[in-house]
Amino acid sequence: MSRMEKITFRPDGEEPVEFYVLEQTRIGGYNYILVTDREEGDGDALILKDLSQDGEEESVFCVVSDDRELSAVAGVFEDMLEDIELEK
Repeated sequence: MSRMEKITFRPDGEEPVEFYVLEQTRIGGYNYILVTDREEGDGDALILKDLSQDGEEESVFCVVSDDRELSAVAGVFEDMLEDIELEK
């Protein structure tokens, strides 16, 4: 298994947080990434939506919390990663 890409988020006024990227996809003109807090084993996962505009130097991500959007995007990620089951 190859090493996962590690990314660092810098929330305004908070300590930086690191996540490992499991997968990414583009749906409806938005980029989504599936991240986890652990490189191996079971960990907490989040689906993040990139709100930045094309060409911007830094990305702006938010946690997907809308139930319909979360369910749809989680289904796409589950299809892409056959060995992963996401608990909603």
